[in-house]
Amino acid sequence: MSTVTHVISVPLVPADAMAALTLRAAVDEMCAEDATLGVTVGPVNEIVLWGQSELQLDSAVDILKRGKGLDFHCGAPQVQYCETITKILVWDYTHKRQTGGKGEYAKVRIRFQPGEPGSGFVFENAVRGGAIPDAFIPAVERGLATAKETGSIAGFPVIDIKCILLDGGYHDVDSTKQTFEIAARACFRDAMPRAGSRLMEPMMKVEVATPQEHMGDVIGDLNSRRGQITGMDAQDGLQVITAFVPLARLFGYPSTLRHMTQGRARHTMAFSHYEQVPPAYRGPDDDNFPPAIGMRA
Repeated sequence: MSTVTHVISVPLVPADAMAALTLRAAVDEMCAEDATLGVTVGPVNEIVLWGQSELQLDSAVDILKRGKGLDFHCGAPQVQYCETITKILVWDYTHKRQTGGKGEYAKVRIRFQPGEPGSGFVFENAVRGGAIPDAFIPAVERGLATAKETGSIAGFPVIDIKCILLDGGYHDVDSTKQTFEIAARACFRDAMPRAGSRLMEPMMKVEVATPQEHMGDVIGDLNSRRGQITGMDAQDGLQVITAFVPLARLFGYPSTLRHMTQGRARHTMAFSHYEQVPPAYRGPDDDNFPPAIGMRA
């Protein structure tokens, strides 16, 4: 079954706890009607609304404010970056603790390897000979699934990774599901910086239909946004340009396009895939990192 990919979010901050309850109910209703929207809870009563484009979130916020008359502050949109790995790595980790009473023990050997694009997180159990009892295997998978939510570069979720449990060890008394979950999380954290971690950014498929006289300006602007032009076709007297563009470079694009073409061009955009960020962009603390642009009152 396919899942919806939420690639952009915006924090909604209500005035008080009562307003938060009303806002959350309205957002939950909106998400129930539209599966391409999602909601999570942030700090200090923030309600984080997730979607697939800036325009979609703008429309949803407008409905909440104007249509439903709700009062809240809307923060800056945030792009959902991810992380992945580029190398195959086998890593061992032993969790051992003795506090005077019953101890804690779990040993895992895990192979980390890049997964197929779009595969997300894949776990495979390859343990043979009872090195780890079957009852503890789900705890290893659970520990890895928890750890993947925080990558080693900038704390973004890790995607397109396959984790194969190869071997391990246990103690009849000191081993539990919890110790194996702890060992798996720690193994993941230790391995990620050594497995060629890379930052991933959401890429949008953008189609622009523009009169011929504005074609050069449109292409130049897309190139300046690190867009990858993949096609140009003539349709109904217009030139249709297709490109893949990083979502972080598309904030405010509709108004820019209107200004550039005197309102004569139209466009569509939709999430396409995640792609590695160029090496020049190393993380949110880097001056060159794609920023989250745009504040809304």
